Amino acid sequence: MLPYPDINPVAVRLGPIAIRWYSLAYIAGILLGWWVIAKEHAKRPIPNLTPKALDDMVMWAVIGIVGGGRLGYVLFYKPDYYFAHPMEILRVWEGGMSFHGGLIGVTLAFFLFCRKYRIGFFSLVDVLACAVPIGLFFGRIANFINGELYGRPTDVPWAMVFPRGGPIPRHPSELYEAGMEGVILFCVMMFLLKRTRAREKPGLLTGVFIAGYAVSRIIGECFREPDAFLGFFWGGVTMGQILSAPMFLLGLYLIFRACRSKTS
Repeated sequence: MLPYPDINPVAVRLGPIAIRWYSLAYIAGILLGWWVIAKEHAKRPIPNLTPKALDDMVMWAVIGIVGGGRLGYVLFYKPDYYFAHPMEILRVWEGGMSFHGGLIGVTLAFFLFCRKYRIGFFSLVDVLACAVPIGLFFGRIANFINGELYGRPTDVPWAMVFPRGGPIPRHPSELYEAGMEGVILFCVMMFLLKRTRAREKPGLLTGVFIAGYAVSRIIGECFREPDAFLGFFWGGVTMGQILSAPMFLLGLYLIFRACRSKTS
């Protein structure tokens, strides 16, 4: 068994203001994602993506990720509680975000963004999809630092006792997901972006990301302890797996559609 590294969830404290690693993970993911898009845009310009639009994109991304992620958590995970305490929905700093909700939110935000600036939706989102694993990696590392979303009990040599998980050794499932959703998926996406002509088939990179994330999440959920207030559903599946199944089908559809289209 490995010792759990006791890292303070608060990265920096400025008087009464506490800046948490989780907040920094979101900021780092958004800024690095913006950097990847800007760098790729400099090599192969995205039509109508002006410098002003590129700067505005960060604000649209923040609104989509935070708004969608919070509402997704409210609707998918604890609707009864938040409908009974609606003001609690605004207390984002206390935690409670859903990736699936964030994906819906950022998709809607970028759809409106692309309409405003008359940018082809997939010409931008395909590049964005290559940058998203960066944010996923930092987010999972922040989950690990917070000691949340830990794994199921196990006796593997690298098991850890999490502060919130009782005295039982558990899988460090946050690190598994950081590796699959972050590192591996990022490498796959960047290989397709840099070494193939995937960008010439609108929707292909987006489809690969969506399907790849879904597979990573479904596998990761096999090691992750389900939320106590939800538990397991029929057949031992979790809410994360249920939400990821339609994502996988959507990703396959986008891949199939892109591969059938003519190269632009």
